[in-house]
Amino acid sequence: MKTSMLVASAMAAAIALPAIAFAGPAAAPSYTHEKCYGVAAKNMNDCQAGSHSCAGESAKANDGQSWIYVPTGTCQKIQGGSVTPKGA
Repeated sequence: MKTSMLVASAMAAAIALPAIAFAGPAAAPSYTHEKCYGVAAKNMNDCQAGSHSCAGESAKANDGQSWIYVPTGTCQKIQGGSVTPKGA
């Protein structure tokens, strides 16, 4: 039992390692873009300006400190969108 648990733990760690190693902001898209704050769904942000440091870590939807990449000129057209971080 202990051996199978050890093997399972080792496999889980090996699978998770690449995700941990590359945690951080999302890669910049190939299109002309801007950061749009306050419009990302929970856990769907590209990065942040405040309480967390990696993509996919926003604790709530429409967090004014979290942003997503959108095509340039689009953010101001989205309800609640801002090209600058909103209050904490």
